[in-house]
Amino acid sequence: MSNPRYAVTGANGQLGRLVVAALATRVGATAVAAIVRDPAKAAGLFPEGVAVRKGDYDQPQELATALAGIERLLLISSNTVGQRTPQHRNAIAAARQAGVSRIAYTSLLRADISPLGLAAEHRETEAALAESGLPYSLLRNGWYTENYTASIPPALAHGAFIGSAGQGRIASAARIDYAEAAAVALITDEAPRVVHELAGDASYSLAEFAAELTRQTSKTIPYVDMPEAAYAAALVGAGLPEGFAALIADSDAAAAKGALDDQTRTLSRLIGRPTTPFATTITDALRG
Repeated sequence: MSNPRYAVTGANGQLGRLVVAALATRVGATAVAAIVRDPAKAAGLFPEGVAVRKGDYDQPQELATALAGIERLLLISSNTVGQRTPQHRNAIAAARQAGVSRIAYTSLLRADISPLGLAAEHRETEAALAESGLPYSLLRNGWYTENYTASIPPALAHGAFIGSAGQGRIASAARIDYAEAAAVALITDEAPRVVHELAGDASYSLAEFAAELTRQTSKTIPYVDMPEAAYAAALVGAGLPEGFAALIADSDAAAAKGALDDQTRTLSRLIGRPTTPFATTITDALRG
């Protein structure tokens, strides 16, 4: 019988799986619970010994049951943009009901002042945490390098990497970097309110990203900068829903004004190593 002390919601997502693995390495698999909507689909995703429990942001009572006995919870932000705030409030209420003693939440870099459209729901969730009375940690994650490596296949197919970030600098980090930071913070944070502004050690422009892609593939892949509306329309043309395409284009436009840059190196200090260079993440993506 295991008695998990730590839990991760949305644990079967790309970030969640990495956090669960990082926690298992640090505290032992039997001390970790992975909360997922459908446990049947989670077979083989986690280290042996991790408890898999059923929990859904839209079912607070079910989630409270899943959190029984948990001391520290990582609340990974929902991927349902537009419904995040009520879903996160459900999770916070469930955590209080279950007696969780601390919540860490995956927010957005400088969420309190960020111009990104994505920031609004993160600010609302941060406010809900402050109102909860529970000790909490804010993991204000910067951009994931994988957000851009996901665009490599169409860039190679069409011979151009498109965006709307101008010459803006982007201090992204790999998903594994943020996952390790989440594990460390969840285990070690003690103050009633802790804020971690997290981003990569080095920044780059999308022109530099495209140049590195060109170097690694030996194909000429220029960066083509577009007006925000034109970029959003191109994303819709590629099959993305209009609302999501608009958010991506908005994020690029904000990056052009410095919203995704950061020089603090808080992330590398927290994980005890340099963050993953964007060139390495490109290499990994090309390897498949």
